[in-house]
Amino acid sequence: MIYHNIHAARFLARPNRFIAQVELDGAVETVHVKNTGRCRELLLPGCTVYLEGSANPARKTKYDLVAVEKERPGLPLLLINMDAQAPNRVFREWMGAGLGEALGLPRPTLLRPETPWGRSRFDFYWERTDVSRETSVLRKGFVEVKGCTLEEDGLALFPDAPTQRGVKHLRELAACREAGYEAAVCVVVQMAGMTAFSPNDRTHPQFGSALREAARAGVRVLAVECAAAPDSLTITGPVPVRL
Repeated sequence: MIYHNIHAARFLARPNRFIAQVELDGAVETVHVKNTGRCRELLLPGCTVYLEGSANPARKTKYDLVAVEKERPGLPLLLINMDAQAPNRVFREWMGAGLGEALGLPRPTLLRPETPWGRSRFDFYWERTDVSRETSVLRKGFVEVKGCTLEEDGLALFPDAPTQRGVKHLRELAACREAGYEAAVCVVVQMAGMTAFSPNDRTHPQFGSALREAARAGVRVLAVECAAAPDSLTITGPVPVRL
């Protein structure tokens, strides 16, 4: 996925979860933050952030904050995309192009976003018809996508805050699997160079437990990392999953 009209700025403060104040071209600008999560380890005063300018003159804010540079002692700067809408967009491009086949996600004949099932609404529902000389088999499945921006010593972690909604989705995916659907949760790591992905048991042990229970129930737990640039985000390949 591609961003347009990108500007580098210096982060100053975040008055609430929807907006931030930055210094852009010597002036203080109020911008929209495209991530309502805490992101306390990312949005530190003085850090470099990247903004996408809006072409809509009616907007209250002229810019969206989409990425941030994270300083790591003794290591290179890490550019992290923190646009909460980006994981679903890049996943749809990636799976729709058949690039998920190496991880067991088929090139779908149907890929539908925001599909309800049971008490949940999953990010994607897919179908694929596998045809041979003797049979025609319709496969059906659900995928829930989680965006990951938390990194510690090269390890990608999710979530960065307790998420009861995430626990509910995992339990519903297990129910989908029991009902005969294929099911997966795919963590889109919005940065590059991670050694592995793990659930963040320290922050939300219930999510970690639910993820392991879902895996035992047959839900595939996948993680992919991205090449993040100020003006783009692209899934590049799998990240090992450590449950």
